[in-house]
Amino acid sequence: MQKTKASNIIIFIILLVLAMAFLTPIFVVLMNSFKGKFYISDTPFLFPNSTTFTGLQNYTSGIAKTGFFNAFGMSLFITVGAVAVIVLFTSMTAWYITRVKSKFTNLMYYIFVFSMIVPFQMVMFTMTKTANVLHLDNPIGIIFIYLGFGSGLSVFLFSGFVKSIPIEIEEANMIDGCNPVQSYFKVVLPILKPIAITVAILNVMWVWNDYLLPDLIIGTEYKTIPIAIQYLKGGYGSIDMGAMMAMLVLAIIPIVIFYLACQKYIIEGVVAGAVKG
Repeated sequence: MQKTKASNIIIFIILLVLAMAFLTPIFVVLMNSFKGKFYISDTPFLFPNSTTFTGLQNYTSGIAKTGFFNAFGMSLFITVGAVAVIVLFTSMTAWYITRVKSKFTNLMYYIFVFSMIVPFQMVMFTMTKTANVLHLDNPIGIIFIYLGFGSGLSVFLFSGFVKSIPIEIEEANMIDGCNPVQSYFKVVLPILKPIAITVAILNVMWVWNDYLLPDLIIGTEYKTIPIAIQYLKGGYGSIDMGAMMAMLVLAIIPIVIFYLACQKYIIEGVVAGAVKG
């Protein structure tokens, strides 16, 4: 009994240390977002005081310099569109390759799994050229590029979950007169809700925070939040650190709220998708 209690205390301490290690950078960014830019480099780990505190000046300045609300709208459009497309099409694909047993579907599955280990740097130059040729270098086109890069993990998770669904449910629905498309939307998709939410959460965090892909594909013509924040860099390496910290806080808030609202689905969804079947 004492050993169990001692081990629980040790585990709690380890988890507390890990939580502090992850939360400290966020707290430092939040704290420095209320300091003058000249004090951030000198005293980054000290609380704002009467001398260093600037109120909301960094926030108003950053919003004005970056066009934050326009960038927020662009990030929101791309993120919602990309995640919706990824969840819909990869769930359909996973259902098909799981239910239709053939050499072709097996090959498709392993291609999706293999795509998870291909480094982005290997394909980014050819991908950029292809995007230009196919006129995908716009906010709508980049949504389908995200579909390509996000399909590997999503199909893998969905496939594991589909294997746990009794096929008799779908067969009974077919007997009632539903075709495969109706069967998918009326029966399969509602059952996939836990893993669909998990896939959505993982992809939202990726797409919302992504800098490299929008920078390569749509550039500065359609600024997302990560690209807009780069406009706070001036000439000769000068950076408005106060405004940058403030914009980072504003960029973090939506994704933190979304994650906290949906976090309970992550573990159960990942376990279901990776273990069942």
